[in-house]
Amino acid sequence: MKGILTIEKKKKLHQGLVIPAHPLALTADRKINVQSQRRLTRYYLEAGAGGIAVGVHTTQFAIRDAAHNLLEEVLTLASEEVAKHPRGSEVIRLAGVSGPTSQAVAEADLARALGYDLALISPNGLQEWTEAQLLERAQKVSAVLPLFGFYLQPAVGGKVLGPKFWKAFAEIPNVCAIKIAPFNRYQTLDVVRAVAASSRNEEISLYTGNDDNIVNDLLTTYEIMTPNGMIRKNIVGGLLGQWACWTSKAVELLEEIHAVKENASGHGSIPQLLSLGQKITDANAAIFDAANQFHGCIPGIHYVLQRQGLLDGIWCLDPGETLSAGQADEIERVYDDYPELSDDQFVSHFLQKDLQAHGH
Repeated sequence: MKGILTIEKKKKLHQGLVIPAHPLALTADRKINVQSQRRLTRYYLEAGAGGIAVGVHTTQFAIRDAAHNLLEEVLTLASEEVAKHPRGSEVIRLAGVSGPTSQAVAEADLARALGYDLALISPNGLQEWTEAQLLERAQKVSAVLPLFGFYLQPAVGGKVLGPKFWKAFAEIPNVCAIKIAPFNRYQTLDVVRAVAASSRNEEISLYTGNDDNIVNDLLTTYEIMTPNGMIRKNIVGGLLGQWACWTSKAVELLEEIHAVKENASGHGSIPQLLSLGQKITDANAAIFDAANQFHGCIPGIHYVLQRQGLLDGIWCLDPGETLSAGQADEIERVYDDYPELSDDQFVSHFLQKDLQAHGH
């Protein structure tokens, strides 16, 4: 079973896309805000995102808890909005799958039934599992949907996975892409080297999930010496929590980086892009609450979206998950320091048009 990822969508995936990690819109009493949730999906589509990732870390893993039971609803809402959009047939739908093998397979089955193209397979909560167990789990999920691998940083629930794991993972026939998000240069290189050395290196797209190093990841062409000679490998796009806000600017950024790498005239220089990259990293430090081991990363994204009028509040399912002391001030600082990073004007126009089209 090869899943429902069409040849056209697979080609777009390999070319490189902006894929925001979809947040969860809640009311003040921590119930899902359906209108805001749908509007958020429409914002990503209007901003030019090539895909959306739902049910992932940024959506809050707790949506799976029996107390909330929101996984099916959030997957359904996003899938319906994609289907209704003029670009919907081109947009790649990724569903996060989590938990032990039986749970992950059941979530992939659900996602497939709801029209999702890929399963983003997370190791969240499985720190005690061996690499062999994780590979067997991936094999079983890949029988349901094509896989988008995920190197999740340990600070938010992942675990360190070595080059042998990634080499074996890359050999799974239905793996189409890997999100590299350890927030670590050495571990990022482990994945690139493993994929380059695999027999499927040309079939697997690499995506950055390193929100702290977005531009460097996207600008770099890795030259990896393998038993089969030199392999050149690019990180072609991003699946990022950072791109859950200021998304239209992310689309512009990726287009510019692709143009620069193709030596297209009329675009910015690599030094200019590297300088921009450091501004984005500084902004990410504020939004993701790097100073406090990322405790406030999801509320930080919510803060920006609320500031823009896309969310009504920064509420998370866990009442204890909120901004850290001083985090709001840091976000306001980067807003003041780097006005070129935000897409507030785009969002303002979007909200006006969306209100006319959908009300509320």
